[in-house]
Amino acid sequence: MEGKKAIESFTVMNELVLPNDTNTFGNLMGGRLMYWMDIAAAMAAMKHCNAPCMTASVDNISFKNPIKLGNIVHIEAKITRAFNTSMEVHLKVWGEDSLHQYQYASNEAYFTFVALDPNSKPRKVPPVIAETEEEIKLYDGALRRRQLRLVLAGKMNPEEATELKAYFTNK
Repeated sequence: MEGKKAIESFTVMNELVLPNDTNTFGNLMGGRLMYWMDIAAAMAAMKHCNAPCMTASVDNISFKNPIKLGNIVHIEAKITRAFNTSMEVHLKVWGEDSLHQYQYASNEAYFTFVALDPNSKPRKVPPVIAETEEEIKLYDGALRRRQLRLVLAGKMNPEEATELKAYFTNK
């Protein structure tokens, strides 16, 4: 299967934070942001494999700065690496205060998606071709992140996590 460049999956999504999207403090609700992030990540995954995809996992989402009512949310998503049937998607999120003319970092996260065939069974995905310095850095770290996810989910023994052995064994 021929590889695809990481940039080909690049997806940008923007949303305006309306009153129904906020909590009692006037901040965007975390669940609403995660919903939007899931949509952006799904679009990036589908661009990469040209197939329907479903969310398999979401890594820790920590919020650096709240996004306020009336601000614009910018979400960027891009595939970092593809494995057999799964893909890791890196997301960056910014808020934009249009009134005061500035942008600020909100958070970033990694989502994992699985490509599906017409019978809703996992299907192979094309490998990722990382080109830029940032893409190569994210690509190289993806195997460690994947192994950590699998160990924490109980789907891989720590001894099998070749990239993480130093963290889990005394050898």
